[in-house]
This record gives sequence, structure tokens and C-alpha cells, in this order.
Amino acid sequence: MEVALEAGADDVITHDDGSIEVLSAPTEFEAVQQALEAAGLKPDGAEVTMRPESNVELAGDDSTRMQKLLDVIEDLDDVQDVYHNAVLSE
Repeated sequence: MEVALEAGADDVITHDDGSIEVLSAPTEFEAVQQALEAAGLKPDGAEVTMRPESNVELAGDDSTRMQKLLDVIEDLDDVQDVYHNAVLSE
């Protein structure tokens, strides 16, 4: 955690399964990644991605409709990635 924060990370999140997630600004991504690797910490995955500042919880019919919409959008040939801030639950 210390290594990541000193290298410019914004936050370090520890998950229940023991994995950690390091969040940083896109401009700090490479410096944080290099600092972690220099400290002997090899990531399973590292990428710059879009992350919402707030989430919207959807349940029931709203969740089902949102999932159908996402499926249709993802099936389009020109779509590479789909980002959303919905938390879908049944």
C-alpha cells in the first residue's frame, strides 16, 4: 500500500479474496505500475479504464431491461467497450 501511494496512487482497495486494486489517475498509471514491479509486486492485470464516480443500483425489471440494452450494444460490430455505472441485481 505504501509503495503505491508514494508512487502517486489515489487509493488501494483490499478485496475479500485477498486481491488488491490500486487506483490512480491515468497520468500516474505507468509510474505506479513501475514502482509496484520494482518492489517485487507483479500484477495479474493492469489497465487504464473508465470508472464511475457514483453508481446507480437497478433491480427487478429495470435491471433486466438494462442488461438487455447492454447485450444489444455489446453485440454491435463497431463497439469495442461499454462502460456504465449501473449495479445490476435480481
